Amino acid sequence: MNAAQPSRPGPQPDDVEELARLLPRPVEFDLPAGRHLHHKDTLMQHIDDDRDVTAPRTAAPLVPPLSRRLLRPAVLVPAASLALAATLVLTLTGGAGNAPASPSQSAPQAVTTLHRIADASLKTDLAPVEDRQFVYVRSLVRENMGTFDGPVKLGSPHKSERWMAQDPAPVTVVGWLRDSGKDTRMSGEEIPITVGAEDGSQNTGESPGFDRPTYRWLASLPTDPKALLRVLASHSVDGESASKDQAVFETIGDILSSNLMPAENAAAFYRAMAEIPGVREVPDVVDTAGRHGIGITREDGSSASRSVWIFDEHSLTFLGSRWYTTADKKPGKANVLAGSSAILQRGVVDQHGTVPQKDADTSTTG
Repeated sequence: MNAAQPSRPGPQPDDVEELARLLPRPVEFDLPAGRHLHHKDTLMQHIDDDRDVTAPRTAAPLVPPLSRRLLRPAVLVPAASLALAATLVLTLTGGAGNAPASPSQSAPQAVTTLHRIADASLKTDLAPVEDRQFVYVRSLVRENMGTFDGPVKLGSPHKSERWMAQDPAPVTVVGWLRDSGKDTRMSGEEIPITVGAEDGSQNTGESPGFDRPTYRWLASLPTDPKALLRVLASHSVDGESASKDQAVFETIGDILSSNLMPAENAAAFYRAMAEIPGVREVPDVVDTAGRHGIGITREDGSSASRSVWIFDEHSLTFLGSRWYTTADKKPGKANVLAGSSAILQRGVVDQHGTVPQKDADTSTTG
């Protein structure tokens, strides 16, 4: 009889390395750019809270409203936090694993509804927004106030206001955010821009684009839905087609919910969304203000979250959104509501801090 083998106290270093080698590579393309910035924003808010040891501690929302997904207040990012940010993204992303695959076709009812919404948007009467002006959005939001490693804990609804600069030149301050009465400057990516070829002087700022969609930039996009989809797809990170579709779907929703644009461009975005495989309709959805509407959503097997864009049942105007965490597939924990928003007012002002006298989008008056 062979001698009994001594039991090992735990995994050996070689075992750990072998397991790490066999694991699939993390999915890096399942979240659109706005979502990655959103998770980074959350991490930075917690780092800032830890620095200010003399100030009263308040929980930072883990799922910011749509009005802050693409842009965040300026903060100093310590180099040591980059590894933690990467870990956070991987944790929230989740792997494809045994998650259900995205449907190959959009539901016919959702396609019909999106084309009806596009037709309705063509009837809006919006004067062009000037470069010197600001787009104003007032929302009622409900956010996740829980911890990173804990369950979702929704806070009370609160008002959020935003003034976005429309200047076509690169700017470092892209807008102002007033959240629960506190004003904060919003900064974009500080990208070196050559100002003078003779002296080689440099300036920093963010130009209009997907991360800073101004009225003029949105008006320059294609109004043909298929051409617009090609532009959106080229902006999305490389990856499998299903996850690219999810990134495009989220990008369209973020842009439509947070900006003003010519009616032809808005209609093109809705018709482009109707072309994305896997889009479906949700019959009855409620925004943060308690308004019922029709929901448009899409769930991707490799994504850790799912958004529902809400439209008025009769006028088909944009009301708000709800978003869910979907990475945890345990019974009772999948599709947990992680936040909601209601757009109460959108308009144009000449100076940040002021409120429009009359809505540019009258359907969102609240």
